[in-house]
Amino acid sequence: MQSTLSLVLYMAFFFGLMYFLIIRPQNKKNKQLTDLRANLRQGDIVVTIGGIVGKIISVKDDDVVLEIGAARTKLSFKKWAISSVDVPSEAPMPAEPEQIETVEADDSDEA
Repeated sequence: MQSTLSLVLYMAFFFGLMYFLIIRPQNKKNKQLTDLRANLRQGDIVVTIGGIVGKIISVKDDDVVLEIGAARTKLSFKKWAISSVDVPSEAPMPAEPEQIETVEADDSDEA
């Protein structure tokens, strides 16, 4: 009787451990990815699961049209193929990169 109870408690402990280490984080990640894909907008810069980086030209139901490369090639993708948004459209791009001040080393030897 006691060995059966300890076995059940042992199994419950490992199921709980698996839930908190594997299942819960995966569900959280899937929810974030679903929200990201639902909130895609024109002008967002995205990365596909194949590594293609492009700017969203249009979003329709389950399709996204991306503009990629210097030739401005337009490609159509399914929303599930979008893995991340690089730069949201409302984030302004800096006009000029910040200049970094350099300090020149003094080459004279003081001995």
